[in-house]
Amino acid sequence: MDTITHGIAGALIGKAVFSGNDAFPPIDMDQRRIATWAVMLGAMFPDVDVFRDMFSHNELLMITWHRSLTHSLLLLPLWAVLLAVITGAIARWRGWEAPSFSKLTGLYAVGILSHIVLDLVTTFGTMIWSPLEWSRPAWDILFIVDFTFTALLLVPQLLAWAYEDPKRARYRALIMWAIFTPAPFLISRLAEIVGAPISPNAVLLATVLFAVIFLLPALRGWGLRVPYKTWSRAGLVLATAYVLAAAYAHHAAFRRIENFARQENLKVQSIGALPLPPSFWHWDGLVRAPRGVYEVRMDLSDGLLYGGSSRTASVISRTYYPDALPNSFTDQARQLPEVQKVLWFSRFPVTRFYKEGSDAIVEFSDMRFPQIRRDRPASFTYQVRFNSGGQVLSQGWLRK
Repeated sequence: MDTITHGIAGALIGKAVFSGNDAFPPIDMDQRRIATWAVMLGAMFPDVDVFRDMFSHNELLMITWHRSLTHSLLLLPLWAVLLAVITGAIARWRGWEAPSFSKLTGLYAVGILSHIVLDLVTTFGTMIWSPLEWSRPAWDILFIVDFTFTALLLVPQLLAWAYEDPKRARYRALIMWAIFTPAPFLISRLAEIVGAPISPNAVLLATVLFAVIFLLPALRGWGLRVPYKTWSRAGLVLATAYVLAAAYAHHAAFRRIENFARQENLKVQSIGALPLPPSFWHWDGLVRAPRGVYEVRMDLSDGLLYGGSSRTASVISRTYYPDALPNSFTDQARQLPEVQKVLWFSRFPVTRFYKEGSDAIVEFSDMRFPQIRRDRPASFTYQVRFNSGGQVLSQGWLRK
């Protein structure tokens, strides 16, 4: 999950569960504001590990370091205590009325735990048992960037802010509506660029929903009668329901890819159903077999409505990615320490081999990360270039 969404989720939890206040109100810092900040910062904290990647020339840190120690359930108490100590020191220095040390520790622990769970629901994998074990569990429920999920976390907080002040409620609601109205069109354009188009009907529906959500509570002032905490709790319930619905969709998609593997009599080495943008109706079924990876892209919008029958699920596309036949170059590439790390990370690896003049090229792609646009390489493709004598000329992630 992206760091911004983690922070939004942390702020929502702080307000819904711990009676937190807005992070930026025009009042002095108090316990309610600090509670929101603690859960929000705790929810963002684990991603500090990317700073090592930013200041390092080791391009493999993204797969060997990211989502490890700072995302560990075993080290979570340590990080929570450390952040509580820092917050307590800052509060004493600034003269703020802060929650007790034990409560601060608990707030940060909840925030960090929310980050770990929301990373687990994506496909990247999270080393939650590091440093004792370096496996990467992944639940494959949500795509790493899910605008619908982010909106469910954010919009209720904005509604709480808009309708908290009776004198400025309509003005604030109009501002939010004006800001969010173009959002579906911008997101649609972005999705089209990356190759995951959103239907015009969905864009129109989202535009109408934003108008209803922000402006309807102003009618007869009923939005003013909704308590501040209730808005946040409603958002937390809706976001949780969305994840549960996506989990059900994942279960249905996984059954379909299992049926596909069984019908094709495949010798399964690994199998998975992974979310595809822009919605949890679309899934990427992957099967790693001895000689390559089978991919079946599915649309569950019909199948789920009819009891999940595999016969009613629409197949968007079906592709087979064969491994290159073994040769001296592919064998040599597999022995490189960097490639071994790439293969350790990959769940659905495919090996390719081709020539460019006298150079021999070996590529390893993890099909877990969708090649949404067919004119671009898969997101995680590691390339090794050899000369005709078998010497490594270059190696690294393929970028185009």
